Parts: sequence; structure tokens; C-alpha cells
Amino acid sequence: MHFDHDTLRIREGERVNLDKRPTLVEPVYRSKKEYKELLADHVAVLSKLQQVHYADNRYALLLIFQAMDAAGKDGVIRHVMSGVNPQGCQVFSFKHPSAQELDHDFLWRSNCSLPTRGHIGIFNRSYYEEVLIVRVHPEILAVQGIPDELINGGKVWEHRYQSIVDMENHLHRNGTRIVKFFLHLSKEEQRKRFLDRIDAPAKNWKFSVADIEERKYWAQYMRAYEACLCATSSKHAPWYVVPADDKQNARLIVSQIIFHTLSSLDLSYPQASVQRHKELADIRKRLMEENG
Repeated sequence: MHFDHDTLRIREGERVNLDKRPTLVEPVYRSKKEYKELLADHVAVLSKLQQVHYADNRYALLLIFQAMDAAGKDGVIRHVMSGVNPQGCQVFSFKHPSAQELDHDFLWRSNCSLPTRGHIGIFNRSYYEEVLIVRVHPEILAVQGIPDELINGGKVWEHRYQSIVDMENHLHRNGTRIVKFFLHLSKEEQRKRFLDRIDAPAKNWKFSVADIEERKYWAQYMRAYEACLCATSSKHAPWYVVPADDKQNARLIVSQIIFHTLSSLDLSYPQASVQRHKELADIRKRLMEENG
């Protein structure tokens, strides 16, 4: 079954109202068995594409995942990328910035982790936290060492959006393809998943008091996400708002978008030159003579 993922894409400059965007849609699978089969097929295809991407060595692919707590980012990354060779893929999770990171601009620490050509880089949270959690909790700006006149001017968020867009355009011009996923979870589904984490001993470690405290700011986070998605989704670095109340469906949709992105790059294995063919023929001859 196929899902029209283009309906989830935020157009450049599009006004975003997350209240009107679904957190649950008709699943692309009919049963748990079919889900497993579809995911296995997607993983196998992505594995083959990643091998060609690695050998082609012209593009880098950056996948960014943002979401509220318990939306399933870790599960999407783990399941969708399970067949990808670790040699060509790296996952980075950005926690509270260190003292060294705070002494640089807000994009510095993520720029140090960008994927090289032929590789896939995955950001589990990213520099977008600087216009999301920091916007919801503006007091964080006070410890970032930013000159007061830059904060008090009233345009700190617009300036950060512009810095992000400029940086992503720069990356695109230099061969990095960027796809950004917002896993759109409902507040009720988050409540159920939090309860599950409390009730299941193996999941207790995933839950903290901070999670429930941040839940109080749900409405503020939705407004911050809406402003961010509108300001930073572009033709070259689009945002996709993926319904996330159904974890399995979200994984299939994300894998389909990644497959579409890699397929659009016209990847191929490098062709050997005439000189290289001669070199290989000579090596083959010497190896055959050893056997004689």
C-alpha cells in the first residue's frame, strides 16, 4: 500500500495550524503481519540504496527528527534504519549544551556532526531546539552569553530562523540533502505512553519528572512548532508533519519518504576507467599465474 507523503510536506511560507493536522490517519498496513512485511521490504530497499549512496560518494543525507516526548523518534530511527550499514550512517542526539558549546553560536555544535559525502547523518533532536524549547523557556537565553541588544531587539527568533535557512541552503548547494520530520503526537496519546512507561518496569528509565513538567507547556510548544515549521520549511529542506499516534504507521511513512529522497538523487556505482580496467586485468592475470 502507498501513502501520498506529499500531503504531509509543509510548503515554503505555508501557515501551519497543528490543531488541524491529523495525529492519526488511515494506516498503510492491514495487519501486524503486513506491517512487519512492509517494514522489512522498506528496510531492504533502503539498505541497497544506502550502499549505492556510500559508493557514489557525491551527496550527504541529513535526516532531522523533532517531536514532543514519547512521540517515537527513537523507535522510528531504530526500526527504519535497522538494515543500514553502520559504516555509512551515524545518529547524533543533542542534549543540554556543554560550556564549550555555549561559547559558540547556536549552530556550531550541530555543524560539527554533519554527515560527510556518501553518509547518512541522523539528528535525534537538533539545532531546532534553539527555536523550540528555548522559545518556550526564553530564560535559557540568559545563560547563552548573547549580547543583550540582540535579545532585547525583539527579533531573536526571526534571526535564528534566517540563520537556519541560510545554513541549510548552503548545505544544499554543497551536496547535502536535508529532510526534516516532525512526529505529530496528540496530547492524549502522550498521556497513554507516559502511563505505559510507568507501568512497564523495563520502560521506567524513559520517564522523568521533567517530562511531566514540560507537558504543562503543550500549547506553547505547539505554537513554537507552528512558527518554526512555517519559517524554516523550504524546497531544498522540507518539513514533513508525520502523524505519530500509530507508531507502526509513522515508521512506514518515514521510510517511504527517505526512500523517495534517496531515489531522487540518481545514484550509481562509480564506473571504472579504461586505465582501471587494464590495471584490474593485470592483477587478475598475476593472481591466475599464482594458481599455475
